[in-house]
Amino acid sequence: MIIRPKYNWFQMLFVWQGSVLPQILPRLLLLFVLSVVVTYYHGTIFQHRIPLTATPFTLFGVALAIFLGFYNNVSYDRFWEGRKLWGALLNTTRSLARQALTMSGYPSDSAEVAHFVQLLIAFTHTLRHQLRQTNPATDLQRLLPPSLAETVQQAHFRPIVLLREMGHWLQEASQAGRLDSNTHLAFDRNLNQLSDIVGGCERLASTPVPYTYSVLLHRTVYLYCFLLPFGLVESISWATPLIVVFIGYTFMALDAIISEIEEPFGTQPNDLALNSMSNMIEATLRELSGQPVPEWPISHSGYQID
Repeated sequence: MIIRPKYNWFQMLFVWQGSVLPQILPRLLLLFVLSVVVTYYHGTIFQHRIPLTATPFTLFGVALAIFLGFYNNVSYDRFWEGRKLWGALLNTTRSLARQALTMSGYPSDSAEVAHFVQLLIAFTHTLRHQLRQTNPATDLQRLLPPSLAETVQQAHFRPIVLLREMGHWLQEASQAGRLDSNTHLAFDRNLNQLSDIVGGCERLASTPVPYTYSVLLHRTVYLYCFLLPFGLVESISWATPLIVVFIGYTFMALDAIISEIEEPFGTQPNDLALNSMSNMIEATLRELSGQPVPEWPISHSGYQID
């Protein structure tokens, strides 16, 4: 995720890192060259005049802008829902850690409470790895007993296996007379909340925006941009390359941004910073339980965190 300080209006004109301009610059250069060629030959190709005017592009541009706006809203809604789910994960894990420390019947510095907190931390990291399809072995080995780490590693839905382990921990505490029925129910509500969070994240990750939308939008944007010089050359002449590149930048940049944020759990610059959020959850749970808080290397490049 890109995190940058707010610049004034003039500095914002020249921001390079964190924008999508480096990504679409080759396409804009190609569009500029095409516009120069069209302007030089006044819209004529092989002695055949291309009978286009600005009128159809004006009408079509309005429709394209509306469609882009719709697609952008859909993609940002997915991005924001992912952020809300991870915000709920932070709150729910904190609540469970607090309950284990103050309501479980175990001393706050006991091995049982420490194990439960480790399960919460491992749950957070395995959820991140599942969403990004990366290997959680390193995090599992440092957070869990070897036998449990091996069991979780071999599972397909690893966060759910850890959720089951937390359920077993709760069951053992109840059988040992540590928890009354009300406290057990309070724990169970938060465990159900964790299950809902995993389900919500899996739904976003496994149900992308329909592919047809992406194909239609992508084709339409580029067809519009590369035909635009033929429609403007007669009315604005030598200014055609500049205006076409500016319009192309607007449409192509929005298309690129939409493509990034529609998959909020990815690793592109505008996706959610799951590594940083996972580390923050681990830090707050360790601090809450009185454990040493590790110092992670800074995972940003001055404008982006991951």
